[in-house]
Amino acid sequence: MTKLIYVTNVTLDGYIEDERGAFDFGPADAEVFRSHTDLLQSAGTFLYGRRLYETMAVWETDATLAAQSELMADFATAWQTANKVVYSTTLTAASTANTRVERHFDPTAVRELKAAAGSDITVGGANLASQAFKAGLVDECQLFVWPTVLGGGKPALPTDARADLELIDERRFGNGVVLLRYRPLGQ
Repeated sequence: MTKLIYVTNVTLDGYIEDERGAFDFGPADAEVFRSHTDLLQSAGTFLYGRRLYETMAVWETDATLAAQSELMADFATAWQTANKVVYSTTLTAASTANTRVERHFDPTAVRELKAAAGSDITVGGANLASQAFKAGLVDECQLFVWPTVLGGGKPALPTDARADLELIDERRFGNGVVLLRYRPLGQ
């Protein structure tokens, strides 16, 4: 069954970015980067908010990234191959292939997308993920927890909705990052 998976990097105190909007938690090593790449390769569609999409679009618009290493080339290929849906009220056109822009998050349309998809769908961006949580669409959370405390910023998880989760897997990386996989209870 196709899953909608919320994927994010998060600090130990629960933030995806600091109060300035930066998300530079530390150097990602090859092991963590490979794990992100494997996840991208397993998904057929990425749901993004505008800001995260614009951050990620460089994997298609800047060929020098993929030229840096085989690992980065694999990531770029996985990102470029997938379909992307960007939710934005300000973006008028997408700068990448396989991308469409939607004005508003529509839970019914996402349910239909899940039903028709042949592979998993990821959702990225805290605001968009919050909407997916509220609509009961999130089947799994994959949180890459970084050993960093920011003390404030943008929360990774909804602050205005409750979700009871069950831990289904965990993985510790050599650089101190821990991948925690959860699913909502009752699924």
